[in-house]
Amino acid sequence: MPIKIYFAGSIRGGRESADDYLALIFNLQKFGTVLTEHIANDALLANEKNLTDQQIHDRDLEWLKQCHIVVAEVTQPSLGVGYELAYSMFLNKPVLCLFNTTKGRQLSAMISGQKYFNVFKYQEIGSVINELQHYFNNFEIEQSTHNIVNK
Repeated sequence: MPIKIYFAGSIRGGRESADDYLALIFNLQKFGTVLTEHIANDALLANEKNLTDQQIHDRDLEWLKQCHIVVAEVTQPSLGVGYELAYSMFLNKPVLCLFNTTKGRQLSAMISGQKYFNVFKYQEIGSVINELQHYFNNFEIEQSTHNIVNK
C-alpha cells in the first residue's frame, strides 16, 4: 500500500511559494500518493471558485483523515495551514514542516515551539529533497492497521 501524503501550503494567504510547492510535490510523489497535488496548480484559485468554502473545508479534512503523513511548507503564513497542522496533531499524524530561511520571514512560535512537529529549515529546495528522503526512510506502513510507524 502506498503512503498517502497530505501536502499543505498557502493558498489564499499568498501564492509566493507556489514554485517551491511544485518542486516539493514532484519529489513527494517519489514516496507515495500526494492527495493534494492541486496545491501547485497555478489555476488553483480559479479551479476552486465553483466550490463553497464548506466543500473545500470538508474535502480537505477528509484527505487529512485518509493520509499517513502531513508535509507542510510553512514559509508563507497561512491561517488554513495552521488549522491543518493543528488538526493533523489532533489526528496523531506525523508532520514535517518546511521553512525557507531566505524569504525574510520568521517562523511562528506556534509551529517552531510545538515539539510534535518536525521542522526543517532550508535555504534551497535541493536540501529539502535530501531531507524528504531521510524523513520517509524512517517510516513504514503497518499493514494490519494501515498506520504509519517510526522504524
